[in-house]
Amino acid sequence: MRKIILPSILSADFCRMGEEVAMLEKSGADMIHCDVMDGTFVGPITFGAQMVKGVRKATSLPLDVHLMIVHPETQIERFAKAGADFITVHYEAYHADPSTEKEKICSVLKNIKDFGIKCGLVINPATPVEVLKPYLSLVDLILVMSVVPGYGGQKFIPSSLEKVKALVKWREEQSLSFAIEIDGGVTEENASVIREAGVDMIVAGSAVFKASDRARAIRILRGEA
Repeated sequence: MRKIILPSILSADFCRMGEEVAMLEKSGADMIHCDVMDGTFVGPITFGAQMVKGVRKATSLPLDVHLMIVHPETQIERFAKAGADFITVHYEAYHADPSTEKEKICSVLKNIKDFGIKCGLVINPATPVEVLKPYLSLVDLILVMSVVPGYGGQKFIPSSLEKVKALVKWREEQSLSFAIEIDGGVTEENASVIREAGVDMIVAGSAVFKASDRARAIRILRGEA
Protein backbone atom coordinates (compact mmCIF):
# COMPACT_ATOMS: atom_id res chain seq x y z
CA MET A 1 0.00 0.00 0.00
CA ARG A 2 1.24 3.48 -0.87
CA LYS A 3 2.58 5.26 2.21
CA ILE A 4 1.01 8.58 3.20
CA ILE A 5 3.49 11.38 3.93
CA LEU A 6 2.43 14.15 6.32
CA PRO A 7 4.91 17.02 6.67
CA SER A 8 4.60 18.66 10.08
CA ILE A 9 4.20 22.42 9.94
CA LEU A 10 5.95 22.62 13.31
CA SER A 11 9.12 22.76 11.19
CA ALA A 12 7.77 25.38 8.77
CA ASP A 13 8.58 29.08 8.66
CA PHE A 14 5.62 30.53 10.57
CA CYS A 15 6.11 33.91 8.90
CA ARG A 16 5.44 32.26 5.52
CA MET A 17 2.96 29.58 6.52
CA GLY A 18 0.65 30.00 3.52
CA GLU A 19 3.56 29.72 1.09
CA GLU A 20 5.04 26.79 2.99
CA VAL A 21 1.80 24.82 2.88
CA ALA A 22 1.27 25.56 -0.81
CA MET A 23 4.81 24.36 -1.52
CA LEU A 24 4.15 21.11 0.36
CA GLU A 25 1.11 20.46 -1.81
CA LYS A 26 3.12 21.12 -4.98
CA SER A 27 5.88 18.85 -3.67
CA GLY A 28 3.59 15.83 -3.39
CA ALA A 29 2.64 15.76 0.29
CA ASP A 30 -0.47 13.69 1.00
CA MET A 31 -1.63 15.48 4.15
CA ILE A 32 -0.57 18.28 6.49
CA HIS A 33 0.24 17.45 10.12
CA CYS A 34 -0.60 20.16 12.68
CA ASP A 35 1.06 19.82 16.09
CA VAL A 36 -1.02 21.67 18.67
CA MET A 37 0.80 22.16 22.00
CA ASP A 38 -0.55 24.00 25.02
CA GLY A 39 2.49 24.54 27.25
CA THR A 40 1.01 22.23 29.91
CA PHE A 41 0.70 18.73 28.46
CA VAL A 42 4.06 19.43 26.82
CA GLY A 43 6.43 22.30 27.50
CA PRO A 44 6.16 24.45 24.37
CA ILE A 45 3.17 26.36 23.03
CA THR A 46 2.67 26.21 19.27
CA PHE A 47 -0.67 27.35 17.85
CA GLY A 48 -4.40 26.84 18.06
CA ALA A 49 -7.49 26.61 15.93
CA GLN A 50 -6.92 29.96 14.23
CA MET A 51 -3.70 28.71 12.67
CA VAL A 52 -5.42 25.53 11.52
CA LYS A 53 -8.17 27.67 10.00
CA GLY A 54 -5.53 29.64 8.10
CA VAL A 55 -3.79 26.48 6.89
CA ARG A 56 -7.16 25.15 5.73
CA LYS A 57 -7.52 28.19 3.46
CA ALA A 58 -4.06 27.60 1.98
CA THR A 59 -4.47 23.97 0.89
CA SER A 60 -6.94 21.36 -0.24
CA LEU A 61 -4.90 18.60 1.44
CA PRO A 62 -6.43 16.83 4.46
CA LEU A 63 -5.37 18.26 7.83
CA ASP A 64 -4.23 15.88 10.58
CA VAL A 65 -4.54 17.76 13.88
CA HIS A 66 -2.51 16.25 16.73
CA LEU A 67 -3.67 17.63 20.08
CA MET A 68 -0.87 17.59 22.64
CA ILE A 69 -3.05 19.32 25.21
CA VAL A 70 -4.81 18.73 28.51
CA HIS A 71 -8.60 18.40 28.37
CA PRO A 72 -8.72 17.91 24.58
CA GLU A 73 -12.48 17.35 24.78
CA THR A 74 -12.89 21.10 25.32
CA GLN A 75 -11.26 21.92 21.97
CA ILE A 76 -12.78 19.42 19.54
CA GLU A 77 -15.48 21.72 18.20
CA ARG A 78 -13.01 24.55 17.61
CA PHE A 79 -10.68 22.40 15.54
CA ALA A 80 -13.55 20.72 13.72
CA LYS A 81 -14.88 24.11 12.64
CA ALA A 82 -11.34 25.22 11.71
CA GLY A 83 -11.17 22.48 9.08
CA ALA A 84 -9.54 19.41 10.62
CA ASP A 85 -10.03 16.12 8.78
CA PHE A 86 -8.38 13.98 11.47
CA ILE A 87 -8.11 14.78 15.18
CA THR A 88 -5.89 12.69 17.43
CA VAL A 89 -5.77 12.92 21.23
CA HIS A 90 -3.29 11.46 23.68
CA TYR A 91 -4.11 8.45 25.80
CA GLU A 92 -1.92 10.06 28.48
CA ALA A 93 -4.27 13.06 28.70
CA TYR A 94 -6.75 10.77 30.47
CA HIS A 95 -4.53 8.29 32.29
CA ALA A 96 -4.12 10.39 35.45
CA ASP A 97 -7.48 9.07 36.68
CA PRO A 98 -7.77 5.38 35.71
CA SER A 99 -11.29 5.19 37.17
CA THR A 100 -12.64 7.48 34.45
CA GLU A 101 -10.05 6.86 31.73
CA LYS A 102 -12.06 4.54 29.48
CA GLU A 103 -15.29 6.51 29.77
CA LYS A 104 -13.57 9.80 28.90
CA ILE A 105 -11.55 8.38 26.01
CA CYS A 106 -14.62 6.75 24.47
CA SER A 107 -16.54 10.00 24.89
CA VAL A 108 -13.93 12.21 23.20
CA LEU A 109 -13.54 9.76 20.30
CA LYS A 110 -17.30 9.77 19.78
CA ASN A 111 -17.35 13.56 19.96
CA ILE A 112 -14.77 13.80 17.17
CA LYS A 113 -16.76 11.40 15.00
CA ASP A 114 -19.96 13.32 15.65
CA PHE A 115 -18.40 16.21 13.72
CA GLY A 116 -17.78 13.91 10.75
CA ILE A 117 -14.05 13.83 11.42
CA LYS A 118 -11.78 10.79 11.69
CA CYS A 119 -10.54 10.15 15.22
CA GLY A 120 -7.36 8.74 16.65
CA LEU A 121 -5.40 7.97 19.80
CA VAL A 122 -1.74 8.77 20.41
CA ILE A 123 0.75 7.12 22.78
CA ASN A 124 4.07 8.46 24.03
CA PRO A 125 7.30 6.41 23.93
CA ALA A 126 7.04 5.47 27.61
CA THR A 127 3.46 4.17 27.27
CA PRO A 128 3.01 0.45 26.55
CA VAL A 129 1.06 -0.23 23.38
CA GLU A 130 -1.21 -2.70 25.18
CA VAL A 131 -3.18 0.18 26.73
CA LEU A 132 -4.70 0.80 23.30
CA LYS A 133 -6.39 -2.59 22.98
CA PRO A 134 -9.79 -1.50 24.37
CA TYR A 135 -10.03 1.29 21.78
CA LEU A 136 -8.83 -0.28 18.54
CA SER A 137 -12.34 -0.85 17.21
CA LEU A 138 -13.29 2.77 17.93
CA VAL A 139 -10.51 4.63 16.13
CA ASP A 140 -9.64 5.46 12.54
CA LEU A 141 -6.01 6.07 13.44
CA ILE A 142 -3.35 5.13 16.00
CA LEU A 143 -0.37 7.49 16.22
CA VAL A 144 2.82 6.09 17.76
CA MET A 145 5.20 8.79 19.01
CA SER A 146 8.76 7.81 18.16
CA VAL A 147 10.25 10.72 20.13
CA VAL A 148 9.21 12.40 23.37
CA PRO A 149 6.52 14.87 22.25
CA GLY A 150 7.09 18.58 22.43
CA TYR A 151 10.23 19.33 20.46
CA GLY A 152 11.32 18.82 16.86
CA GLY A 153 14.67 17.46 15.72
CA GLN A 154 14.93 14.55 18.20
CA LYS A 155 16.41 11.16 17.33
CA PHE A 156 14.09 8.30 16.42
CA ILE A 157 13.42 5.74 19.19
CA PRO A 158 13.82 2.31 17.51
CA SER A 159 11.61 0.47 20.03
CA SER A 160 8.66 2.37 18.58
CA LEU A 161 8.70 -0.08 15.70
CA GLU A 162 7.84 -2.96 18.04
CA LYS A 163 4.66 -1.09 18.94
CA VAL A 164 3.88 -0.68 15.24
CA LYS A 165 4.37 -4.40 14.62
CA ALA A 166 2.06 -5.26 17.52
CA LEU A 167 -0.62 -2.94 16.12
CA VAL A 168 -0.29 -4.51 12.67
CA LYS A 169 -0.75 -7.96 14.24
CA TRP A 170 -3.80 -6.97 16.28
CA ARG A 171 -5.36 -5.20 13.33
CA GLU A 172 -5.07 -8.32 11.21
CA GLU A 173 -6.26 -10.67 13.97
CA GLN A 174 -9.36 -8.56 14.63
CA SER A 175 -10.05 -7.64 10.98
CA LEU A 176 -9.91 -3.93 11.83
CA SER A 177 -9.06 -1.07 9.50
CA PHE A 178 -7.44 1.68 11.59
CA ALA A 179 -4.39 3.33 10.07
CA ILE A 180 -1.02 3.33 11.85
CA GLU A 181 0.92 6.59 11.94
CA ILE A 182 4.38 7.38 13.31
CA ASP A 183 5.74 10.75 14.35
CA GLY A 184 9.22 11.80 15.41
CA GLY A 185 12.79 11.47 14.22
CA VAL A 186 11.94 10.25 10.73
CA THR A 187 14.78 10.66 8.24
CA GLU A 188 15.60 9.54 4.74
CA GLU A 189 17.98 7.00 6.31
CA ASN A 190 15.46 5.26 8.60
CA ALA A 191 12.34 5.61 6.45
CA SER A 192 12.76 2.17 4.89
CA VAL A 193 12.71 0.29 8.22
CA ILE A 194 9.72 2.37 9.30
CA ARG A 195 7.83 1.43 6.15
CA GLU A 196 8.79 -2.23 6.52
CA ALA A 197 7.40 -2.32 10.07
CA GLY A 198 3.94 -1.68 8.65
CA VAL A 199 3.37 2.04 9.16
CA ASP A 200 0.72 3.55 6.87
CA MET A 201 1.28 7.25 7.60
CA ILE A 202 4.65 8.93 8.18
CA VAL A 203 4.96 12.35 9.80
CA ALA A 204 8.14 14.20 8.91
CA GLY A 205 9.29 17.66 9.91
CA SER A 206 12.98 18.43 9.47
CA ALA A 207 13.38 15.67 6.88
CA VAL A 208 11.12 17.63 4.53
CA PHE A 209 11.56 21.27 5.51
CA LYS A 210 15.36 21.18 5.66
CA ALA A 211 15.68 19.34 2.34
CA SER A 212 16.96 21.31 -0.63
CA ASP A 213 14.45 19.44 -2.79
CA ARG A 214 11.28 18.82 -0.81
CA ALA A 215 9.56 16.88 -3.56
CA ARG A 216 12.47 14.44 -3.73
CA ALA A 217 12.56 14.16 0.07
CA ILE A 218 8.88 13.21 0.10
CA ARG A 219 9.43 10.59 -2.62
CA ILE A 220 12.34 9.10 -0.65
CA LEU A 221 10.26 8.92 2.53
CA ARG A 222 7.51 7.20 0.59
CA GLY A 223 9.98 4.74 -0.95
CA GLU A 224 9.59 6.01 -4.50
CA ALA A 225 13.08 7.39 -5.03
